[in-house]
Amino acid sequence: MRLPLFVAALSLLILTSSLRAESLDQQIADLKGDVAALNQTLFELEEDILHPANTQIAVYLSVDAGEGFSLDSVELQIDGRQAVSHLYTERERQALARGGVQRLYLGNLPAGEHTLSAVLNGQGDDSHYFRKKSEFRISKGSDQAQYQLVVDADQPGREPTFELQEWQ
Repeated sequence: MRLPLFVAALSLLILTSSLRAESLDQQIADLKGDVAALNQTLFELEEDILHPANTQIAVYLSVDAGEGFSLDSVELQIDGRQAVSHLYTERERQALARGGVQRLYLGNLPAGEHTLSAVLNGQGDDSHYFRKKSEFRISKGSDQAQYQLVVDADQPGREPTFELQEWQ
């Protein structure tokens, strides 16, 4: 008589611990979701503190190039100060060639007139290397400013050009 009672008690114990384990797994999954949401909120707050919308400037880069051009690097200066320098990997070049857009720079800039200088380094047809510099005057208002540098190297045999477009 004691054996069936022992088996029933053991079965109840196993069932209870199994339910607790499932409950614990669910609690862990819920906590992971809460941590991920909190992390995203903290990231957004950090961006707001570091780059307030009224002084924020963002510069993006896109490439309109044919098969005969390979982007090696881009250097960006704002008002004569180095803002960013980026050396491209093969994977990044392929992404840009497929129409990708890269956020090249995100920073703060007071309202007023500024000079944005960009230097393009790349390789064209017949392994010909290019180093092309372009300067642009921008007028930063009191709102967030977004610009896109478009590298145009679609004409074989011609040097690539930069065009600066303001994003609205």
